[in-house]
Amino acid sequence: MNHFYKLIICFSILFTAKQTTNAQIIKQQTDRTQQVKIKGTILEKGDKPVEMATILLLQLPDSSKAGLQITNEKGNYQFEGVQPGQYIIKIAAVGYHKNLSKAFKVAQNNVQLPQILLEQQVNTLQEVAILSRQAVIMEKADRTVIDVEQMNTTGDNALDVIRKSPGIRLDKDDNIIFKGKNGVNVMIDGKMTYMSGNELTAYLKLLPGSVMSKIELMSSPPSSFDAAGSAGIINIKLKRSKMTGMNGTANAGAGYGKYGKVNAGINLNYNAGKLSTYVRVNADNYASYNRLVFNRTIGQTQYDQVNLWLPVTKSIGYTAGADYFLNERHTLGVMIKGSEAPYHTNSYSNSISYDAQNVVSGKVNAINPQKNTSGNYAYNLNYRFKIDTSGRELGIDADYVTYNNSRNEQYANTYYTADDAMIGEPVKLRNNGSGEVAIYAFKLDYVHPFSKTFKAEAGVKSSWVKSQNNVRFDSLKTTGWINAANRTNTFLYNEHINAAYISLSKSFDKLELKGGLRAEQTIGNGTSSSTNVLINRKYWQLFPTLFATWKVDSSHTINAKYARRINRPSYSSLNPFAFYSDPYTAIKGNPLLLPSFSNNFELNYTYKNFRVLSLSYAKSTNEITPVIYQNDQTKESITVQENLGKATNIYLATGSPFDLFKWWNTNNELALAYNGFKSQAQGIPYSNSKVSWSASSNNTFTLPKDFQLSLDGSYESPAVSGLFQSLASYQIDFGAKKTFLNKKATIAFKLRDIFDTAKFRSFLKYNNVNTYWQNEWESRRFSLNFSYKFGNMKIKTARNRKTSTAEEQGRVSN
Repeated sequence: MNHFYKLIICFSILFTAKQTTNAQIIKQQTDRTQQVKIKGTILEKGDKPVEMATILLLQLPDSSKAGLQITNEKGNYQFEGVQPGQYIIKIAAVGYHKNLSKAFKVAQNNVQLPQILLEQQVNTLQEVAILSRQAVIMEKADRTVIDVEQMNTTGDNALDVIRKSPGIRLDKDDNIIFKGKNGVNVMIDGKMTYMSGNELTAYLKLLPGSVMSKIELMSSPPSSFDAAGSAGIINIKLKRSKMTGMNGTANAGAGYGKYGKVNAGINLNYNAGKLSTYVRVNADNYASYNRLVFNRTIGQTQYDQVNLWLPVTKSIGYTAGADYFLNERHTLGVMIKGSEAPYHTNSYSNSISYDAQNVVSGKVNAINPQKNTSGNYAYNLNYRFKIDTSGRELGIDADYVTYNNSRNEQYANTYYTADDAMIGEPVKLRNNGSGEVAIYAFKLDYVHPFSKTFKAEAGVKSSWVKSQNNVRFDSLKTTGWINAANRTNTFLYNEHINAAYISLSKSFDKLELKGGLRAEQTIGNGTSSSTNVLINRKYWQLFPTLFATWKVDSSHTINAKYARRINRPSYSSLNPFAFYSDPYTAIKGNPLLLPSFSNNFELNYTYKNFRVLSLSYAKSTNEITPVIYQNDQTKESITVQENLGKATNIYLATGSPFDLFKWWNTNNELALAYNGFKSQAQGIPYSNSKVSWSASSNNTFTLPKDFQLSLDGSYESPAVSGLFQSLASYQIDFGAKKTFLNKKATIAFKLRDIFDTAKFRSFLKYNNVNTYWQNEWESRRFSLNFSYKFGNMKIKTARNRKTSTAEEQGRVSN
């Protein structure tokens, strides 16, 4: 607990320092008597706007810094509240020569500066001057962007990096919860992963954090994105070089927690003329463990159970792609992505039962060795046509994605008396299962600007899904292996989704408005061989979105959002078949499961890019929630996904990155959440609600001679999610890295969860269910990583091109 108090004291000091700093800034602002505006535009050759250029306002005669702005997509910038005096502006943008304006005078009237033209250049990276440190977190109108490249991700996988993002936490099964809500869709480079549940968690754990460039968090995505995902969308952008010629990055690392692990990867890029290509390959050998402790009270009997998994995974992932620029208006792109992850697991389960007098009454030992494989392969073909110079564009995408897995499992369950005498012979089972999913998708998007301030977007999309899951259990009898018909099943599910959308956006002087409407039709059918259950789904739904951004002045911005979302069941959750992990624990699908719907509202207020307030409210119906059915006679607990009642989520947060000192950058967040739930649980009225809070602090210390240290901490108070009630947890990480060899080489070290406190603990208590469990994993581990940049380090002239995207709900799971 002493470490916990130290962490709280750290949070208090950091937030107090920030508030003091803000108070001083606000006082300086209010002391100003003049409210003069300075406006201007930055262009390149052909009168094309230069976006994301850094504009530095310098006051003469000493060139002291008076303001800093970034140009928008139209190349415009604006300073407000400028005091009278003589000024110049300094402009810098990656890929362009720096420029200075002529000196100008500010008096009582607003100043409109002449357009400034930047010339493109080819420079080495060392020659590019950065006027200010880019924020690790950037708030935009429709998303929050995290710059992962500025973080120490040594030894981290993608899930480790995501869980550090604002508003993110994980549940007991490592599913992502965003701003208190379940149902997040994950994209990679604008393409859906087509995964959810265990499949998505496993994929993110295999994706190294070192290959990530940015994370985009969209709690209320615009209408051009699929409406699936009641909590929104997370888009992971992977690193891709813009340098000319051949260049790349190679990395290798090792780590240890309770078991060893190694990884290596290479990222190659070739950019020349009209062709831009890239290849990424990552491989690892990862040994780990997971320990799950159950305590179940069934009537007057107590059951204590410990499950231990020792998986060893040897995975390889690869991505290859190319963009070919036919000319300035036509671009063709292709992408191939795949991963294979064969793994073997030794799984053990030990259950002890106690009677009403707390005396041992029996024991069960289970051994479950497994040899499994999983693979996914994605192919994308895209075309972009810039119709004219006014901004009209047409984008077309076609996708084909496949997933497959196989399971070879052996089960041996041995029953004992209280005196450790074996009861009969061990019960032996085996399973040869497989799963396949094929997804086809086609998407067309069109953008039509009517003017510089008014734009329309429209598009259509269709997707087709074919899913098959096979389970075949055999039981060992005296005559040999006999098929266990009650545990054998084939589940087929097909789904077709059609969608169309339109959105309009309008910009005023200080106000930006955007609204859209998306219509989606879902047609699905499925069958189960063992239960003869038929699934038929056919429905239309409308999903409106609204966005408004008011720039009160150069310092204050208010943003409001609304979106209606849908959370469709994963394909496996519709399968009416029970999958047992041990003699007393199983997961079963529900063919009657319906989609849930939510209305999401959000309000954000920022002061000079500092997020002062983020408030969100969501109301969901038909909430999809795991419900445990307990059989007091057989002692089995079967988890079934069900549509329960209404859920209410309120989330309030504050905090952003800032420089406490020139050498100390700190990123802090303090959040307050309310989760309420009302429903019928197994026919009995049930309600559950709780106010919870969380805090995080990520600190980077820049030292001389290219050394850098990091110290990160997080705390989550007790909370509720559906029927589950989780207990508090916290974690502290430490890292260090150094660059050398002319900043081409980096060696980094990281120690995660120093005090081994990142355990998930929760309990369920309703009807006849009274269960507590604690989930432990290899959270405390250290990692060492080396990376090296090689090849041509010259920036390629920018084409100001946006890549096309494809969206599809990811609902594939084991």
